[in-house]
Amino acid sequence: MLMSTHPIQSILHTVTRVSGTLLTILLLCGANAAPPAERAPEFTHTATADWINSPPLKLENFRGRVLLIDVWAFECWNCFHSFPWLKGVEAKFGPQGLALLGVHSPEFPNEQVRDNVVAKVKEFGLKHPVMLDNDFSYWKALDNEYWPAYYVIDKQGRVRGRFVGETHADDARARKIEALIAKLIEE
Repeated sequence: MLMSTHPIQSILHTVTRVSGTLLTILLLCGANAAPPAERAPEFTHTATADWINSPPLKLENFRGRVLLIDVWAFECWNCFHSFPWLKGVEAKFGPQGLALLGVHSPEFPNEQVRDNVVAKVKEFGLKHPVMLDNDFSYWKALDNEYWPAYYVIDKQGRVRGRFVGETHADDARARKIEALIAKLIEE
């Protein structure tokens, strides 16, 4: 190794050598690339009785479409106050390739009764498929913690966005979700 007689040149040489080595390691480890999106978990309920507005579905049924999953419970005020926005998103982006899926994860015992959920789906005017998640298996598979929660899944079945909380047309969260949906539809 060539040694410099000037201390600053020696320090610069060492920094350059270490920086180059670190850059090489980072590039080899993929640090320069965006982290890969995780695969969305497969739906955990396959019985006909666990689905409303649809026969049992699998993620592959949505391949090639952007999917917005809405995790909700019918006694959750924040959930049903978000339905007008959700219906608007479905109307706006549905013709462009968006699919919507509700996952009803009950907070209270009366929300576990299928007939009660069916009545609420009708009352709220929800036309999209709803999977009943009474055992919280899909909630757990998503590693979810909140009502309502929204998961944006890309055309390849990868989770590209997670959002929580009551959402209304043109609020900050709605704009973020809709911008992501529009971007993924174009991909």
